[in-house]
Amino acid sequence: MTTHNQPVIGKAVNRVDGPLKVTGRARYAAEHMSERNPLIGWPVSSDTAVGEITNIDTTEAERADGVSAVITYKNAGPLKPFSKPADESRFTQSRAVLHEPHIRHFGAPVALVIANTLEQARYAASLVTFTVKGNAPDLLTSFDDAQQKPASLDGGFEPDVTSGDKPHDDDIRSEIESVYTTPSQISAAMEPHATVADFKDGKLEVYCSVQIIASAVEALAITLEMAPEDIVVQSPYVGGGFGSKLGLHYDAILACIGARHVKQPVKVALSRRQVFYNTPHRGHSIQHISLSSNANRELTNITHKSAMPKAKGYEFAEATGAGARVTYKSQYIESTHRVKDVDLPLIDSTRSPGDAIGSLAFESAIDELAHKANIDPLTFRIKNLPVVHPMKGSPFTTHNLGECLRQGAEKFGWQHKPSPSEGKVIGHGVASAMRMNVLVESSADVEINAEGQVIVRSDMTDIGTGTYTILAQIAAEMLSTPVENIIVKLGDSRFPASCGSGGSFGAASTGSAVKKACEALTQKIMATLPGEYKNARLRMEQGEFIVTNAPDNSTASSAKSALLLDVVDKSAFPLSATGSVSQDDTSEKEQYSCGAHFAEVEVDTLTGEVRLLRQYGMFSAGQILNLKTASSQIKGGMVWGAGYSLTEGIHHHTDSASFVNPDFGEYHIAVNRDIAEVNLDFLEEPDYAASPVGAKGIGELGITGAGAAIANAIYDACKVRVRDFPITMDKVMLGISDPQQ
Repeated sequence: MTTHNQPVIGKAVNRVDGPLKVTGRARYAAEHMSERNPLIGWPVSSDTAVGEITNIDTTEAERADGVSAVITYKNAGPLKPFSKPADESRFTQSRAVLHEPHIRHFGAPVALVIANTLEQARYAASLVTFTVKGNAPDLLTSFDDAQQKPASLDGGFEPDVTSGDKPHDDDIRSEIESVYTTPSQISAAMEPHATVADFKDGKLEVYCSVQIIASAVEALAITLEMAPEDIVVQSPYVGGGFGSKLGLHYDAILACIGARHVKQPVKVALSRRQVFYNTPHRGHSIQHISLSSNANRELTNITHKSAMPKAKGYEFAEATGAGARVTYKSQYIESTHRVKDVDLPLIDSTRSPGDAIGSLAFESAIDELAHKANIDPLTFRIKNLPVVHPMKGSPFTTHNLGECLRQGAEKFGWQHKPSPSEGKVIGHGVASAMRMNVLVESSADVEINAEGQVIVRSDMTDIGTGTYTILAQIAAEMLSTPVENIIVKLGDSRFPASCGSGGSFGAASTGSAVKKACEALTQKIMATLPGEYKNARLRMEQGEFIVTNAPDNSTASSAKSALLLDVVDKSAFPLSATGSVSQDDTSEKEQYSCGAHFAEVEVDTLTGEVRLLRQYGMFSAGQILNLKTASSQIKGGMVWGAGYSLTEGIHHHTDSASFVNPDFGEYHIAVNRDIAEVNLDFLEEPDYAASPVGAKGIGELGITGAGAAIANAIYDACKVRVRDFPITMDKVMLGISDPQQ
């Protein structure tokens, strides 16, 4: 049986969940109301970075109006100790809090007050008194402080790799050695981390903001020492995640501990300041880069060495050197990573993996070498593009970076600058983006009911990237039915397990599972048809499925059509099928998405102010599943790239290991005035060796390289190379006044 496909995949279909969101009917975690109104939990935070609680008094808080309970390490159990068992992944090992008197970082919860209202809980929390015997915190303050070689890097990369032979002096015509630094950063999702937990009859139901459902269930089971089958996790609308919600954090654990203790639903919604300390952030990086090229301007050496902090008891290290390993060919490539255990809140994925901050340094350094070699930075990049993986020698499934650079430069108008105004100069910058693609094990269920309506189910999440819509598009095309006839249900642990959202693997992995489920459903429908329809095709007409038999050697006039529901016994419905994908459904060749970023800036030479005039990108990520949502996602990443280069950074108090600016008043996210024209195009080439739907990862491409293109444009404008991000006015002015800086 065949289906008559409609061209739905790739179209700029409006978000199917859009009306629910704009009318307020899409309920996020903090808005969930169970059958019993939830009590409110408010954390009491430590004002010491590391140490032991020697005394805690909750008497006055417990007497306060509306208070149901105050929970501390003395009455929170049973809980498995934090980060245990050691052989579990960071997303499934225990996330316990309030399980011991030890304080791991500044701002960590020392108690949870549960009351009828938020006001009552916050007031009672102010009545909890405690003392901590503190110790001096360990922090990373210099490159040489980081001596520990991590077991592995995020994304499965080896921490240290080399290839080729170091160049001799006669192989080097131009070379640079530079040190780049990037600050600590925060995800800053629009919806703060929040959880409503309900514990009843030994069962736990959790409504939370989490990107990966299956691992959340496992983490709760391990943390609370419960059976996984007694836990249901729902996260149908996550809000922004950006890595900070890949796993569960203190809000979820506190709400569950509270609900189990009081036997009532408990809501914990973190304030903005609490988010800075009680959810992951990105650690600062120190990147040592040395590059060289020969007389033909061919790279002969790429050496990238990274030092970063790692939160104690939490195994996570970023692959800041990933771009240096794959973007350009070179006679010799070396990439190493070192970390230091520090007394800071969790350090984890934050708005794109290490590619984001690695590219800030590496693509700026490539630009440095191009200028040192007296060659156009765009030409230099194109000249040094690889044909195969630079370190492994293995082929790519597709590799369109060269075309992204060439066509992107033409559309951007590379080095065709407007006339500067008095005291101001204009600059253009370019940077490459390469991002590993992976297909992660995922499943989905597709059902057709007696009314002909199609329902897709998966525990996949939608973090605002359009998952509901692209899965509806895939099912609609596979089953020849309008998108409006598809109902997509996501974010429930009772649905088939998927990869979840994150790492640029969600759309291709879950989308491929939906495609396979639709194929399996089509086969099941065929098996239910009478013999005369065994070669039938299925299509949708005027809202109903039509079966048309097509016997061998038949003519159009001999074809016979009927309603599907007329030829199949209604008792057979609903019909459903499950589809799954794994690494077996993808090629062993190297899989990468890629892109080219371009930026135009204006620099005021009197004040050091940088005004971003234009950002443009050309990207290649296989089959684009929805032009509108893909473009929005890339544009958002490009805006964040601007924030990384110009405004963002957490500043640390080194004595207390607290943050100087743990709020949006002082942590400067790029706003409308910081951003100008943002445009992009796609070089679309479906890559069925990468996934059954032909799509590759897209989420990280928008950020990776965007900030470096801006930094390079600043140098092009005023010849100031700032290597300490973000690039603020004072740093630009220092470079203008002292070119040797």
